[in-house]
Amino acid sequence: MSDFPYLPHTERDIDEMMNYLNIKDINELYQDVPQLFNKDLNLPSSLSELEVKEKLFDLSDFNKNIQEFGIFRGAGVYNHYIPTVVYSIASNRNFLTAYTPYQAEVSQGTLQILFEYQTLICELTGMEVANSSMYDGASALAEAILMAKRINGRNKVLISDLIHPEYYEVTKTYIEAQDMELIEIIHNHQTAQIDIQDLKNKISKEVSCVVVSYPNFFGVIEDLQEIRENVPEDIILIVSTYPISLGLLESPGCFGVDIVVGEGQSLGNLPSFGGPGLGFFASKEKYIRKMPGRIIGETVDKDGKRGFVMVLQTREQHIRRERSTSNICSNQAHNALLASIYLNVMGEKGLKEVALQCYHKAHYLANKLLETDKFEMVYQGPFFNEFVMKSKIDPVYMNKKLIEQRYFGPLPLKKFFPQKGDQILFSVTELNKKRDIDFLCSFLEGLS
Repeated sequence: MSDFPYLPHTERDIDEMMNYLNIKDINELYQDVPQLFNKDLNLPSSLSELEVKEKLFDLSDFNKNIQEFGIFRGAGVYNHYIPTVVYSIASNRNFLTAYTPYQAEVSQGTLQILFEYQTLICELTGMEVANSSMYDGASALAEAILMAKRINGRNKVLISDLIHPEYYEVTKTYIEAQDMELIEIIHNHQTAQIDIQDLKNKISKEVSCVVVSYPNFFGVIEDLQEIRENVPEDIILIVSTYPISLGLLESPGCFGVDIVVGEGQSLGNLPSFGGPGLGFFASKEKYIRKMPGRIIGETVDKDGKRGFVMVLQTREQHIRRERSTSNICSNQAHNALLASIYLNVMGEKGLKEVALQCYHKAHYLANKLLETDKFEMVYQGPFFNEFVMKSKIDPVYMNKKLIEQRYFGPLPLKKFFPQKGDQILFSVTELNKKRDIDFLCSFLEGLS
């Protein structure tokens, strides 16, 4: 027997495997893996609870609390105001039942809030059906592309070159084993919107879907109507969107989009360390059986009382693997709960007000920066709350100086686009005060 009683392999099993692999020592299996440790770990001695707590508080002081900073950076994770009531309601134990609500009779709180979440996502995106959330915006986009293949059986994907670069990398990872090909659609270098002629040139009978962002990574609002007019009906149009912008912009569903996805962090979820967030996923009803994840439905029990159940759960654990639509084994139920409460609390008028403040403050900042003669707009396309500027000040130096003033500065685009070393992406939300915008511009005007 093995020295490890919880491992199923006997010594005989191990010997047979090693003989088959032609190795004499189990360590030979790891000869290609870099050796990280060749001695005992340098672990500290144990501490009392009081000492551990003090040490952790000391370590936490190294963090920068965003509540104490002005933030002018977004790029996928945004700092919005979350009404106090959101987290208060979310802590209600009726909503903290089983993480997977297999037993409907003991999970009505979870099921109801997820049903309402789906309804709200449909209203926000203008789509007909939504699932009860996914991991994040990046994986939701990748799953939408796989769904498009299930719908029409094609393998080519036309994707905007201004999709979030991290979403693009996740998508590549998802589809590389699916015999699918990613083809980039270039953007117009004046407007930062999709080059429609390039899109038309790349349309073919092998194309499964067209993928765009609304707004795109550079903050520019794409013309979804023009894009839809140039994408044949048998090609799935997928839009990745920033949900707060839909408080002001026309919903993607109004333009005949087939699938809408996005990152829901901005809906009542704190930025934290970049997560956790949640991926929202909505589509036309005719594609409902091709959707990944779970869908919650409303019904009545034997006494005619209203109730909620899982009506579709096309995971490989529940049905034959070859018929499953996803290997997603979880969703972000608590984050979806926060999003649902946030949308209920804000309502249509509240969300519109947040979106309007984001829009107007971003344009105010852009104009103030232009007055400093240290920046120039790179693109002419319409933008929502983010925009790209060319800077006469080194971006790394700029952000270092801004941190000293307790401001998180813009994102240097060189991080994702090496050729854009002097370009930066500013972001504004309703939490950016006019005095902070004015100070930022005055401070940057004095930098050289």
